[in-house]
Amino acid sequence: MQPVFSQTEELHGQASGWFTGNPSSPATSQIGLRYIPDFLVETGLGHGITGSLDLSLNANAAGQYASQKHASYEDNLKLYRAWFRLATDRFEARVGLQKINFGTALLFRPLMWFDRIDPRDPLQLTDGVYGLLLRYYFQNNTNIWLWGLYGNKDTKGLELEPTEQATVEFGGRVQSRLWTGEIGLTVHHRRTNQSSFLSGAPDTLSPYSPEDRLGLDGKWDVGIGVWFESVLIHQPTEISGMKYQRQWTIGADYTFGIGNGLYAATEYFDADNPTEPFVAGVGTGFSGLSMSYPIGIVDQVSAIVYRDWRNRQWYRIATWQRTFDNWSFYLLGFWNPETIQIFQSQANSNAFAGTGFQIMVVFNH
Repeated sequence: MQPVFSQTEELHGQASGWFTGNPSSPATSQIGLRYIPDFLVETGLGHGITGSLDLSLNANAAGQYASQKHASYEDNLKLYRAWFRLATDRFEARVGLQKINFGTALLFRPLMWFDRIDPRDPLQLTDGVYGLLLRYYFQNNTNIWLWGLYGNKDTKGLELEPTEQATVEFGGRVQSRLWTGEIGLTVHHRRTNQSSFLSGAPDTLSPYSPEDRLGLDGKWDVGIGVWFESVLIHQPTEISGMKYQRQWTIGADYTFGIGNGLYAATEYFDADNPTEPFVAGVGTGFSGLSMSYPIGIVDQVSAIVYRDWRNRQWYRIATWQRTFDNWSFYLLGFWNPETIQIFQSQANSNAFAGTGFQIMVVFNH
């Protein structure tokens, strides 16, 4: 008898439009549209194996006007996700353009290696990476990740230099339960292209250098949620301040029994560039506080405040959200420095520079 394989096909999409106004000097404004269609096919292949194919595009256009300058316009159409997956109850193999993220931190993420999710972005959008991801889940909730990346020519996550072209990046992660929570160990290796840092350097100095990353993170419930996330990066390079990089975050969250429940999370982030792994280095520190409160069924208000201790600057953003079935409406207000020192790698970071507001309408189908 021929086996009968079930198959499902789904077409989803997200359309969004926004207007950003910034009355700072010079006054600027931006209006934009984005549509992300997503096509997913899943089929049973027998023996408990499921095959999945996901294809999605990111089509966007935006116009910007600044006083005393000409208006500018740009549009873009690119792949957003394109991956194929084989999966069982405990194993997954996924290849193609995909999102890979992990770690415990919320606001400041040293383990933001392959994505660029901005906690201030209501849609949590991020470009993917090309690669192969393998994951296995044991019965005790321990899981192992292995990956290999290839063809990602731009910087990813918090990277300062791109990966050398035509080279493979590879790494892995082990995550396991520990006491009332879990702990994870992550490693990654690649070859970097440091050409942009070698201006005026001797011609004998190679622009390519290997890079190794080691990450450790954990999260526990001790009445309140507590977590940490830390990364050590090593490059055997002669470029000043690039041999070692250290980043770490500690955080906590709690939902207070006030009204409908007031959620609060706070983190402290530190980054420096020591000459050796365990010696003091000159760096920078940020603190963050995120709060959210549901007002009835359809409304929610939230706010995020950051403090840059080195430059003595504050960053503030407040959001009101209303949701009706497939529609979501957002009103954001921000009050930040004119020059952004935090989340510089995020694509929309400059959109929140200075003081202004943003109105966004989102339709999901």
